[in-house]
Amino acid sequence: MARCGDFYENKVTGERGVVLRGDEDSGGQPALVHLIVQPHGAVVGEHIHPRIREGFRVISGRLGTRVDGVELTLSAGEEAVAVPGTLHDFWNPGEEEAHMLLELSPLGSRFEQMIGTMYGLANACQTNAKGMSNLLQLAMIGREFQDVAQYAKPPRAVRRVVFGLLAPLGRACGYRGVYPEYCHPHGRTTPDPAVLALAGLAPPDRDDLTGTRP
Repeated sequence: MARCGDFYENKVTGERGVVLRGDEDSGGQPALVHLIVQPHGAVVGEHIHPRIREGFRVISGRLGTRVDGVELTLSAGEEAVAVPGTLHDFWNPGEEEAHMLLELSPLGSRFEQMIGTMYGLANACQTNAKGMSNLLQLAMIGREFQDVAQYAKPPRAVRRVVFGLLAPLGRACGYRGVYPEYCHPHGRTTPDPAVLALAGLAPPDRDDLTGTRP
């Protein structure tokens, strides 16, 4: 379970998320993440979350978004929301880092497992230049995490058939849907005090940030 100060980083897509409020310290409130997207960085692809509401509020820089087919470029102070089941995508169209406050409700360990798996594979050079796995690996991840995220391409009907056919071959080739070695935060850091203040959160104790996870 993520807690304040944990971070995940995808060195291929240019995304870095620092947890401000995770499951361990949410008190039932939505999880909050300070997401930094490098210039021309982008999430892997347009997708939906069947059960998760995802909100974006830009802190600085510019963020390109596509929510339910509507494409916008957001600047500081502007926001967008993708309710469960809504196709959405985001990217950084500018030459500076894009910083945003990402709200996820609920977060849950399944989302963390998926992010850890996909980021871990990318960082281990097991994806293409856009952070996308090969078709066999994608079939394994897609079937494993279909309750968490589903990508727009291939279409759902095609995906169900293709992934169903490819998953046994993927398993035979040694691919898995989950890689335990990747399903954990990549480290801990001190969250930006200004971003914490913007989110209405108090800075965590220094001892908590430097201590090891239980």
